[in-house]
Amino acid sequence: MIHETAIVDPGAFVHESAEVGPWSLIGPNVEIGEGTKIESHVVIKGPTRIGARNHIYQFSTVGEATPDLKYRDEPTELHIGDDNVIRENVTIHRGTVQDRSLTSVGHRNLIMAYVHIGHDSLVGNDTILVNNTALAGHVEIGDWAILSGYTLVHQFCKIGAHSFSGMGTSIGKDVPAFVTVAGSPAEAKTINAEGLRRRGFDSAEISELRRAFKILYRQGLTLDVAVERLQSMVTETPSLQTLIDSLKQSQRGIVR
Repeated sequence: MIHETAIVDPGAFVHESAEVGPWSLIGPNVEIGEGTKIESHVVIKGPTRIGARNHIYQFSTVGEATPDLKYRDEPTELHIGDDNVIRENVTIHRGTVQDRSLTSVGHRNLIMAYVHIGHDSLVGNDTILVNNTALAGHVEIGDWAILSGYTLVHQFCKIGAHSFSGMGTSIGKDVPAFVTVAGSPAEAKTINAEGLRRRGFDSAEISELRRAFKILYRQGLTLDVAVERLQSMVTETPSLQTLIDSLKQSQRGIVR
C-alpha cells in the first residue's frame, strides 16, 4: 500500500490499510490512520496526526512549519480528524507556542484546491473551504460553515457555525453563526437560509433566525441590547443560542 518511490521515515506510523502514492514524503512523528489515502507528490511533516479515511490529493503540503517570524522550530502539532477530503495544492501549517501549539481540522471537511490553513487555526466539522480560500493564523471556523472561492480571513477572526461567505469576500471581523457575508470588506447580507434548509432546519426556525438577523443588523441597536432581545427568544428557538454564543465570543467585533 506504500508505493516503492515514496519516502516514509522510520519514525512515522502508517496504518496497514492506508495508501501512500508515488513520490510522496512522510516525515518523522507523522501518524496516518486507517483507510487514509495519500496521492502522489504529497509532503507530510510532523508532529502531525491524521485520522481515518481521509483522502489527500497530489502536491499538498501538510504539517509544514509556519513562516511566522516568531516561530523557532518548536515541536508544535497538526491534528486532522476523519473523513476529510483535501484537494490539490492545499497547505496546512502547524501551530506556534505563542498560541495553542496546535492547528486542528475536524471531521468530514471538504478542503478544495489551493486552500491555505494558517498556524493555530481551528477548523470544525462538515465545512467547505472552496478553491483559493486563505485562513491567516489563529482563525476559527465553526461547523457547517462554507467559505466560497478566494475568501480571505484575517488572523484571529472567528467564523460562526452555518455561516456563508460569497466569492472573493475579505473578512476582517468575526462572522456570527448563520450569517451570510460578502464583499471587500465583508458586509452582513442575510441569514444563510438555503444552507439551513439543506441541513434540515424547518421553515419556522429559519423565519425566527431571519427575525434575529433584523434585530441584530436592522434596528440600530447596540450589540449588548441586541443580545438581550435575542436571549428572550431562545425558549421558542433553541438554535438562537448558537448565534448568541458566537456574538458573546467575539473579540474583534462582528462584521456589519
